[in-house]
Amino acid sequence: MLKGIDNRLNADVLYALRAMGHGDVVVVCDTNFPADSIARHTDLGELLHMENLTAAQAIEAILSVLPLDTFVEDHAARMEVAGEPATVPPVQMEVQNAIDAADGREARMAGVERFDFYDRAREAYAVIQTGERRFYGCFLFRKGVIPPEG
Repeated sequence: MLKGIDNRLNADVLYALRAMGHGDVVVVCDTNFPADSIARHTDLGELLHMENLTAAQAIEAILSVLPLDTFVEDHAARMEVAGEPATVPPVQMEVQNAIDAADGREARMAGVERFDFYDRAREAYAVIQTGERRFYGCFLFRKGVIPPEG
């Protein structure tokens, strides 16, 4: 255990989040996502796990240490429901609430079509698979910066 660090964050996840640079993307996905095969294409090249957490719980922990990129519109994105791109299921609403609480601003997640989401995920820095079993619990987060003090 470390002081000041959410205990839901394991060493592998902390390493990846710290190693990411401004503009790098992390995928946080559900248990149905083809996480292992896609993770092999990422910069990190291996799948990370936060297995006993819902998507919202994992993202709440991740956003306790990861700043979102405030310079771009797609700082956070969600996988769209197939054939219903405007539908926002409960799992995505919970994650939106976690983003709003962490970021201090109301900025809606961008919707990404399923197969476009897979393509973007392959270009990400890392993939973190949660224990989320509800469908469409898949998200992209673009790392921002922490400004200097003063």
